[in-house]
Amino acid sequence: MNTLVFHLKKTVINGLTKQLAAYQISNHNPYVSFAAKHLNATFLAYTSEKVVIQGQGAQALAHFLQLDNPSTSSKPDTQSSLAGQAMPMIGTDEVGNGSYFGGVAVVASFVKPENHAFLRSLGVDDSKRMTDQNIQTIAPLLEKEIPHKALLLSPKKYNQVVGKGLKHNAVSVKVALHNQAIWLLLQKGIAPQKIVIDAFTTPNNYQRYVSKEVNQIQQAITLEEKAEGRYLAVAVSSIIARAMFLENLRDLGQEVGFQLPSGASAKSDKVASQLLAAYGMTALAHTAKLHFANTQKAQALLT
Repeated sequence: MNTLVFHLKKTVINGLTKQLAAYQISNHNPYVSFAAKHLNATFLAYTSEKVVIQGQGAQALAHFLQLDNPSTSSKPDTQSSLAGQAMPMIGTDEVGNGSYFGGVAVVASFVKPENHAFLRSLGVDDSKRMTDQNIQTIAPLLEKEIPHKALLLSPKKYNQVVGKGLKHNAVSVKVALHNQAIWLLLQKGIAPQKIVIDAFTTPNNYQRYVSKEVNQIQQAITLEEKAEGRYLAVAVSSIIARAMFLENLRDLGQEVGFQLPSGASAKSDKVASQLLAAYGMTALAHTAKLHFANTQKAQALLT
């Protein structure tokens, strides 16, 4: 599928929508102000002042609308030139591993070049650079449109498998989760040309741990630092994982009647000590990762 993206002034977009009024179609994307289908192509006008034309007839429709004329002050979107963006790929990321309260969310997403315009129209970016409000608004749209597999390891389950004398350490459990998310996504019959994981350990470490997993992935996997800022597939996973983590944190807080903070700061120590005083260690085992130093700090606050 051909995709053309233009940045246009609002007045130019208004003129284009008038030209295509007879070909208007419905579109449920809240970020699309106008949609039309003509000459075997779909025209989408976004509230961000972008115009996207997709389909086999994309060039023909652009020519019909004179968007290939420099006088329109349009310019093709160049974000697709990022490394690896011009191919269908799987990207994974995890959220929650550094937070005392809440589980660990790992997501693998499959993004194709034809998804790029949609993702950019939503402002998809590394979740660390987005507000929680934006993340929780965008995530449902991504979940609906982008093939993905999301896994959430609850604190209770985390404490059963991670720690001294248990099956996993803090790194190996993430290896297992990333591997399983990718493997389950591949079972849907998709064919990525590249698989990228936002690096949380060295490639040698990853291979050492993943070799012990039951489900083995035959395709090569690349670990890259800060991949969420380089690959849309990883950025999508980052957003969905963050939304999942926040939802889990909220749900756990409602269960115990406390607002559980993200992170592992002194604020977490204080809330943990309050949970200990109210319910005992059982409450921490249900809501927090016990091997964190916060557990000892919370206990010390009670003495």
